[in-house]
Formats: sequence, C-alpha cells, structure tokens
Amino acid sequence: MKYLAAYLLLVEGGNAAPTAADIKAVIETIGVEADSARIESLLKALDGKTVEELVAEGSTKLASVPAGGAAAAGGAAAGGAAAGEEAAAEEEEEDRKSVV
Repeated sequence: MKYLAAYLLLVEGGNAAPTAADIKAVIETIGVEADSARIESLLKALDGKTVEELVAEGSTKLASVPAGGAAAAGGAAAGGAAAGEEAAAEEEEEDRKSVV
C-alpha cells in the first residue's frame, strides 16, 4: 500500500511516470527500507494505466463488495430500571413509617 501511495503522491506532484528510483526515494524519506521487488511488481501492474483508469477500475471492484453488516443486538427491556427505583422508594417509605 505504501508503494502505491508513494506512486500516487509522485503523480499528484507532477511526475507523470514515476520510476522505481522515484518511488524508492519517497519511501526512504519516511525512514523505511524500500523493497525493490515490490516496487517493480507495482510498476509492472500499473504499466500503461493512468491514475484515472486505476480509480475507475477500483471503484467498480468496490461496488461489487457487500456493504451490509450483522444486525445490531436489541437493547434492554424498557422500564427495568424504573421498577427497581420504585421498589427502593417504597422500601424507604416503609422504613420511615416503622421508625415513627
């Protein structure tokens, strides 16, 4: 992913056809050792494609991915806390009556 990001940064910066050396230089500026084999693999996969074509191709792939998730769990039954509070209030009232 970092190699593709470096490639895209170079293109956005005005380098229409970044080389392996260009990508390696960007990667090394963040203190990471660049993997030449991965850079060459990326350049081979991107050969002859524009950024616009890559984005369009990626968008069609994303459109085919299901976006639904599992249903959310139901909440607690309403009124449970209120019933507990009422019982506590009644106990207090009974305690006061028994003291008098």
